[in-house]
Amino acid sequence: MVEFSLLGSVRAVHEGRELELGRRQERCLLGLLLLEAGRVVTTDRIVGLLWTDVPPATARATVHSYVARLRSVLAPYDVRVATRGAGYVAEVDPQTVDVHRFTQAMANAQQETNPQARAEMLGEALALWHGPLLADVADEQLRGRLGARLIEQRLLAQEWWAEAALAVGRHGDVLTGLTEVVESHPTQERLVGLLMQARYRSGDVAGALAAFGIARRSLADQLGIEPGDELSELHLAILNRKALSRVPDAPRPRQLPPDVATFSGRAAQLRLLDDLLPADAGHLPRTVVISAIAGTPGVGKTALAVHWAHRMAGRFPDGELYVNLRGFDPAAPAMSTEEAVRGFLDALQVPQHRIPAGLQAQCGLFRSLMADKRVLIILDNARDADQVRPLLPGSPGCVVLVTSRNQLTGLVATEGAHSLALGLLNAAEARQLLIRRLGEARVVAEPEATEELIVLCSGLPLALAIASARAATHPHLPLTSLVNDLRDVHGGLAGFASDDLATDVRAVFSCSYQALSPDAARLFRLLGTHPGPHLGLPAAAGLAGWSPAQTRLVLAELERAHLVTQQAQGRFGFHDLLRAYARELTGEIDSDVDSRQAVHRMLDHYLHTAHQADLLLDAHRDGITPVAALAGAVPEDLADFDAAMAWYTSEHAVLLAVLNTAAATGFDVHVWQLAWTTANFFERRGHWHDWLTSQGLALAAATRLADGSGQARVHRSLARAHARLGRHDEAHVHLRSALDLYRHLDDNVGQAYAHLNLNVVLNEQHRYNEALFHARQALDRYRAAEHVVGQALSLNAIGWCHTRLGDHRQALANCRR
Repeated sequence: MVEFSLLGSVRAVHEGRELELGRRQERCLLGLLLLEAGRVVTTDRIVGLLWTDVPPATARATVHSYVARLRSVLAPYDVRVATRGAGYVAEVDPQTVDVHRFTQAMANAQQETNPQARAEMLGEALALWHGPLLADVADEQLRGRLGARLIEQRLLAQEWWAEAALAVGRHGDVLTGLTEVVESHPTQERLVGLLMQARYRSGDVAGALAAFGIARRSLADQLGIEPGDELSELHLAILNRKALSRVPDAPRPRQLPPDVATFSGRAAQLRLLDDLLPADAGHLPRTVVISAIAGTPGVGKTALAVHWAHRMAGRFPDGELYVNLRGFDPAAPAMSTEEAVRGFLDALQVPQHRIPAGLQAQCGLFRSLMADKRVLIILDNARDADQVRPLLPGSPGCVVLVTSRNQLTGLVATEGAHSLALGLLNAAEARQLLIRRLGEARVVAEPEATEELIVLCSGLPLALAIASARAATHPHLPLTSLVNDLRDVHGGLAGFASDDLATDVRAVFSCSYQALSPDAARLFRLLGTHPGPHLGLPAAAGLAGWSPAQTRLVLAELERAHLVTQQAQGRFGFHDLLRAYARELTGEIDSDVDSRQAVHRMLDHYLHTAHQADLLLDAHRDGITPVAALAGAVPEDLADFDAAMAWYTSEHAVLLAVLNTAAATGFDVHVWQLAWTTANFFERRGHWHDWLTSQGLALAAATRLADGSGQARVHRSLARAHARLGRHDEAHVHLRSALDLYRHLDDNVGQAYAHLNLNVVLNEQHRYNEALFHARQALDRYRAAEHVVGQALSLNAIGWCHTRLGDHRQALANCRR
């Protein structure tokens, strides 16, 4: 039998003789496969782990050659590296690999109630470590990606071993075993306390007090907190030379994952969580405190819960319990209640013979064990309230933090949970996160690149973490280069991919999407075709081709799943990375015809609503006949002038984005007609540059259509916008173009409008005689067309010109007509 070592250098030993495993990369590959002994490791993941930078084009062929050489070495000893599907698997007994023996020993020690036996088990487990994981083949970056959980388990094993060793009087062994560990981890309060006890029991009072002083300074410098109650009470007991209580036979559960060293921001949310506890740490709340933290995928719910838990752990002397319920796990099914409650009972060291068979009885036992205890419990990544309820204790001394992508309204309604919705980081918080991860000097040196990186990441903590990790692995590469790479993917998710499914943005989003009903999944995909930044219920209904009532129900499901947010009453949106994911999905799942019809219905919604609003602003404006709407489009019904202005105001940014979408997708009639129906609003509100930009798109669209009438209208609108900006020469050019087009079309009314527009521009230039000429030309053409409103407008313009020229009698005569 071959035994493998990964805790230190990568080695393989057969009957006392070490095997020659080849070059560094081959040994590294063997280590990767043995870490997952018996499970397939895909070739893509192997390539991503072996090459930290861009892998060469020959990477897959190189991996195949490494596997071939490993097979030639191991095959004589009946060790197989088999090809399975899209990867490879090391077909070995996990107990021949030191990593798996270590994790099994940890599990066995949890079940052992005799401190002497437990100390021996854990001592043997710790003796398996001969150095860092894959010490001779992996760099720190790779080691961090592969072994973060193992490092945590090693620290936990050292803690459990020290507790058991102290319980049987092995103070000297603890001194020897913990001194260097505590020096390397001075903020691990439980380890510091055990070292203090060992020194005190060995007669070294000064050493025990010194250990506390170092820990206190480290906690203040690194985490900004004071030592917890347990460590402070131990310090006080040693100061007063009191006898220390016997170390309990079984360790209290300390299951919190490591705190996020680079955690930043969320001050308001941390205060809200702080406020859930009594100000006096000695007082208990009257009932169990439950906080339900909900938010979109990747927003940092777990990081917030774990960070707060570490800050408050000292207030829970009976320990902390943590479980990942895998409600939205890309690699595994949701955890059953049976598995979760059994994990808690194991952590509480309940002997096998005391655990009842039925689930209800197990949950009852768990609640009994929590009675009169002060335990902090984190139920992470819950799918729904039903998954959570059996795991809630009844003790008022306990606090439960639940994180979920769904709004757990059932917990709020029936269990009195406090709801905390976690949003995206603002610019300041995102910048602070980058500083914590990359250092202030690097961020300050490139402020513009930093700002754009935050925008590209949409303020999503997961995306910022992935981007900053890439920047950290290339410290000499400017942030501008990273920003350019992200920009080059045109708003997609390729720049946020990861070989770890838990941190791959696309995989994280996918878990929430897969849990949706078919209607909600379809609407989510179609929302990706909307340009944003938000939309109302009728626009969403138009996208789907549904009634507003049906759409409202489906939007509510998406909102509960935190895949959309209601940004204001009746207005919904999501951040740019979710939009990119939805856009990817609709490209993969929906046919081109369905997607294009959805966009068509959306554009019909905006065009026909804008046309109605435009008439409410000016019923006598020379209107257009909008292109017929598709069945399923849902224009809004506006009552009056005020409603029209309110609609334009709320949709201002959306209309600009929709115009660009229409232009990019070939809906040219919608482009020029929508630009025409928004021009009056832009003019009334003084949005001159938006007016000019929209008309530029409109002119290009009308030109592509060879629509002479549409081009002429747009030239007139462009002329008015230029005139408002004082660009009178450009205004004249556009109006001359409009006149030429109308003459070619033999359109008297159009020519009249163009002359009237020239009258306005010339009046602004104080060229009153020329203005009078064009007003009279307009009147002649309106009369020829029997256009009564136009005649009135022309006579009023003629009267105004006479006023400016000092001929008030003529002015009155024309105005009275």
